[in-house]
Amino acid sequence: MPRSGPLPAALSLLLVTAALLPGPAAAQNEPRINASEDVVIHLYGPAVTLQCNLTTSPSPLSASYWVKNGEEIPGTRKSSNTTEYKILKPRAEESGEYLCVFVFANSPIANATIEVRATPDITGHKRSENKNEGQEALMYCKSVGFPHPEWVWRKKVNGVFEDINNSSGRFFISNKDNYTELSITNLQINEDPGEYQCNATNQVGSVSVTTILRVRSHLAPLWPFLGILAEIVILVVIIVVYEKRKRPDEVPDDDEPAGPMKTNSTNNHKDKNLRQRNTN
Repeated sequence: MPRSGPLPAALSLLLVTAALLPGPAAAQNEPRINASEDVVIHLYGPAVTLQCNLTTSPSPLSASYWVKNGEEIPGTRKSSNTTEYKILKPRAEESGEYLCVFVFANSPIANATIEVRATPDITGHKRSENKNEGQEALMYCKSVGFPHPEWVWRKKVNGVFEDINNSSGRFFISNKDNYTELSITNLQINEDPGEYQCNATNQVGSVSVTTILRVRSHLAPLWPFLGILAEIVILVVIIVVYEKRKRPDEVPDDDEPAGPMKTNSTNNHKDKNLRQRNTN
């Protein structure tokens, strides 16, 4: 006669675990999305099309749309198991993290990620910076492109760009995603002027731009005043010299007679007329 009684503890645990595992039907209801591979775009390259195909839907599909860098792309929402997004003019600003998103009536949202990568493009920087000795200079660069670049600042020394030597402790670099700043405090006229380069590098490529730093002397604000003062001094000197040269020609000598002298021929002519009258 077979023995009856409670099941062994190990067998009971095995039965409970089997009951909790999802069956084949549950696995088949999970959403499945076939998405395009990650892509690298190049400036002036051909148009790129991103595609997603929902092959398995857990419940009726409500909508699908595209997201770039966390924001929905306007005009991409529709109701279709297949969706695509075209990048007609590949540029660095079109790169980023794209998601195709599917919304269901009675199930959680599903999505797939496609990375569009590009070489960084520096879209803003200072071409030159003019400061006085002792002031602070601020140079910056900002870029577009995905992934975010690593930033490096260099200075041209003997015709070659070298990483900045911060032995003086006056150089401060701040990097955040697609933006970088270089500040130099207490500018030195003999050390700091020159060409500075910011370089952005990511997995796809690298790009650099240059900023020219000019440092003026402490006396620079006085130069306009000193120029005007020098012009006044030169003008006064010219007037004085002109007056001294002009004065001897205009003032008559005390030894010279006040009026024109009568000649002897005129006197003789008068004497002759007087004799003729007496004779008559």
